[in-house]
Amino acid sequence: MTEETETRAEGVAGIRDVVSIRLPAASAYLSVLRTATAGLAARLDFTLDEIEDLRIAVDEACAMLLSEAVPGTDLTAEFELTGQVMQVSVEVATVGSSAPKRDDFAWMVLTALADDVDAVTDSPDRMAIVLRKRRGAARPA
Repeated sequence: MTEETETRAEGVAGIRDVVSIRLPAASAYLSVLRTATAGLAARLDFTLDEIEDLRIAVDEACAMLLSEAVPGTDLTAEFELTGQVMQVSVEVATVGSSAPKRDDFAWMVLTALADDVDAVTDSPDRMAIVLRKRRGAARPA
C-alpha cells in the first residue's frame, strides 16, 4: 500500500489538497479507505453526519468496483479537497466490464449520500466512480 500527498495552490480560491491512496483491490483493505475518508472530511469541518455519509458512500462505491476488479490489481482513490467540497474518485482495472448499473440499490445509496455521483469508463479496462460532497449541503428529503 502506498500513499502520496500533494498540495498545490489554485488561483485566488486558495489551496487545493489532493491525496492519493493505492491499495490492493480487496475488501479487507476498505477500512483503510473509510478511515482516510473520515479524516479528510473532518479536515474540511464536515459534520459527523456528513462524514458518515461520505464513509458509507466511498465504501459502497468501492464494493461496486471490487466486484468488477481484476484479481491481484490495485484500487486507487484520489481525494480532492477544495474549500467546502470533497471529491473522491475510486478506480480499478477491469476486464470486459461495462459501467455500473445506475438502476440498482447500490447506485441509489450513492446518489442519496453524495451531492453528485458519476461513473467514468474512459477505457475498456478501467472503471471509476466519482463522488462529490459539499459541506453544509441540504440532503434530499
